[in-house]
Amino acid sequence: MSGLLKDQRVLVVGRGSGMARAVAVAARDAGARVVVAGRDQPGLAEAYAGEPDIIAERVDLTDEESIAALSRRLEGIDHVVSTASARARGHLADLDRDAVRRSFDTKVIGPLMLAKHLAPRMHDGGSIMLFSGVAAAKIAVGTMAVAITNGAVEVLARSLALELAPIRVNAISPGVVDTGAWDEFGDKGKAAYFERIRTRNPAHRIGTTGDIADGVLFALTSPFLTGTTLHIDGGEPLT
Repeated sequence: MSGLLKDQRVLVVGRGSGMARAVAVAARDAGARVVVAGRDQPGLAEAYAGEPDIIAERVDLTDEESIAALSRRLEGIDHVVSTASARARGHLADLDRDAVRRSFDTKVIGPLMLAKHLAPRMHDGGSIMLFSGVAAAKIAVGTMAVAITNGAVEVLARSLALELAPIRVNAISPGVVDTGAWDEFGDKGKAAYFERIRTRNPAHRIGTTGDIADGVLFALTSPFLTGTTLHIDGGEPLT
């Protein structure tokens, strides 16, 4: 995909690993100048120290002034990708109000504020990519807070696509992807969970960060695509 984003500037909000890193590196390899941003700017700078044409900035998606300050530091942007999340898993009786609020603030309100402050500074032909997730499409006990947050992301993408036009706004909904998000299960628990998902979904495999990065690049470089959610989930909602 080299050259698809030549000389364009892409902002990727998220961590220095997992899907955020895959998207940042893929955008760079496609010719973009990439800015990565998150709460821990020194940590991001260290994580990307060996990657040319990727610079690190600080932003806190739960703080509008932090978002506004980032927008003032950027001299123009072509594409914005927000991968940040703060999951609030658990059954209804166990859900913590602050955790649910933090999840919504990070994944919905934060990207809304990114659009508010960055859209006026975006170049013609620009786009915004938000991250939803398979929980919104496949309801399951124990993932209620994740599902309603992801569902709100998809509504936000459609709403922004209309209001910010011709800036394009889309969402991507990953299925189960092999990232550090599942490490809390432990090695055996993670392996068993992945095996259940792999044998159940129609793709018969677990997703990779490369699968998601490819989907993001497709959306960023498709000028007739807006207001939609790309489901890159191995067909998991069908099962």
